[in-house]
Amino acid sequence: MTNLVHTLSRNAQLNFLLTNRIPRRLATQFMGWLSSIEDPRLTRVLIRIWQMFADDLDLSEAPQQEYASLQACFTRSLRPGARTVDPRADMVVSPCDAIVGECGDIVGTTVFQAKGFPYYLEDLIPDRDIRERYRNGKYITLRLKSSMYHRFHAPLDCRVQQVTYISGDTWNVNPIALQRIEKLYCKNERAVMNLDSGHPQHSVCLVAVAAILVASIRLHWLESLLDMHYKGPQRISCDETFGKGDELGYFRHGSTIILFATPEYSFCDDIRTGERVRMGQAILSAPTAANAVEDSLEPQPMNEVTT
Repeated sequence: MTNLVHTLSRNAQLNFLLTNRIPRRLATQFMGWLSSIEDPRLTRVLIRIWQMFADDLDLSEAPQQEYASLQACFTRSLRPGARTVDPRADMVVSPCDAIVGECGDIVGTTVFQAKGFPYYLEDLIPDRDIRERYRNGKYITLRLKSSMYHRFHAPLDCRVQQVTYISGDTWNVNPIALQRIEKLYCKNERAVMNLDSGHPQHSVCLVAVAAILVASIRLHWLESLLDMHYKGPQRISCDETFGKGDELGYFRHGSTIILFATPEYSFCDDIRTGERVRMGQAILSAPTAANAVEDSLEPQPMNEVTT
């Protein structure tokens, strides 16, 4: 066991050095070019190399096993029925397959990317009106490994009226980098979307964070790919509605999604740091209308009467 832990630690150190001590933007541009080459033979070789570093890569849930390019494999869809979306109206579901990084309460506007490494909503989300909704709310960081399904979906029935794109760096978002690079998420490229549920106290903000070898976020309702070549505007107006589980877009490699929820939400019991979640799995719950009425009818303690 000691040798295994040592090996994993050494591999993590090597991964950090290889992905963060190189020209990140150049590496990302090169990967974008290489992965877009449409040559089935080259693609098969690249997928085999990929499997050497990601032994949990599972293509059995995809509708096809052959791909024209590595990018087509990265952004593969799922066959029908591969995921079940929790239908309960009071549940917010995971927008993607992921590993839970950090999760918990937002203290004022303070959030943690790793133990002892805080960042602040004002550094991550430029729109004051949006971030103030989530003061003292909940947050959950969802890390998409490179081997995982890369598409992400609406975590609840919602309306999106603006996407805010912030150009930035392409640091690796793996755990060792999060333990070394302060405010990493606030440095990287990202797209911020407030998901309005129609209820003034129940909303969710989704922040899609790009990383090295990714730096491209495709949102299906926008004409432009959000990547290092995107020239603006920073705030993109739109008016789109989505049902829970509808596909929003995809990353072109592994990356991270951070969800922020208003204070009324609570975490489902099985949501913990390090746990693996699947798209459609319930991760947060809101008080139902029945519970809210029940709570309001509970007897309240009487004030002391002094004479």
